[in-house]
Amino acid sequence: MTVVRRTPQVPVRVMRAGVRGLVRPVLGPRMPVGLQRRWLGLVTRPTPPAEDVALRTGRLGRRPAETLTPAGGHEGSTILYLHGGGFTTGSPATHRALASHLAAASGATVHVLDYRLAPEHPFPAALEDVLAAFWELLDRGATPARTALAGDSAGGWLALTAALWLRDSGDPAPGALGLISPWLDLTSRTLPDDRTDAMLRPAWLRRCARDFGGGTDPGAPELAPLDADLAGLPPMTVHVGSEEILLEDAVTLAQRARAAGVPVDLRRLDGLWHVAHASAGLVTASTAAVNALGGALGARLAADGSLPAS
Repeated sequence: MTVVRRTPQVPVRVMRAGVRGLVRPVLGPRMPVGLQRRWLGLVTRPTPPAEDVALRTGRLGRRPAETLTPAGGHEGSTILYLHGGGFTTGSPATHRALASHLAAASGATVHVLDYRLAPEHPFPAALEDVLAAFWELLDRGATPARTALAGDSAGGWLALTAALWLRDSGDPAPGALGLISPWLDLTSRTLPDDRTDAMLRPAWLRRCARDFGGGTDPGAPELAPLDADLAGLPPMTVHVGSEEILLEDAVTLAQRARAAGVPVDLRRLDGLWHVAHASAGLVTASTAAVNALGGALGARLAADGSLPAS
């Protein structure tokens, strides 16, 4: 008889309290970025990765990267995943569990890029790394229509902005976009200061935007994907928690993309916080959210990448 070991699940209310107590205080405008990076590495370490997903490290687009390959996956389906962290924190290690569950759910090989972080490397360094990684995947044989760009929070900004850049430059475009709690308005115009968010504080996001911009106005066209013409972008799957201060960014993106003729599947996750997907493997609702995103992207990328929108 085979014994299946299951990780004990943490109730949503307990994990929310943990995020509020262990993460939110550190993500403040006065905390040194080095401390924030080390702390996030520590608090995310216990999150269990998905089973039957192989991990290997390497390089992609001149940067370190982790590659997660699910057993029995769809050969040829690829996701380039861009971690969040306000452009200043986060790494493949902090998002390893999320990415492994995304690989298992989608059947795609997921590459998590360790792009350069601000303030040491302000815009456009991270975007350059993303584009270089995407081009290298194509050079290795990935098919654009079977390759998705995905990311959470600041990584959502990178995924959307890279897709816009590829479209405008006439380069091959990804077959799908997967955005989790995307942070898209770096001016903070839409951030409600009075809304409770278990993780994010507007003051920290404003500091991150300044560090990332490196002197560029956060409202400048090159930093404002929400103000861009979104026509011609690939189909999007967008997830956002009902309790987070970035809810409006996701809703606005969906509205403007649909108006531009882009298929959008917007999922509002009731009772969940910013990038609750990071708790996949520990919180049942978080795992379900990643499974839903992975299922949508996997269906889009399967076969020849030309499946109709769901």
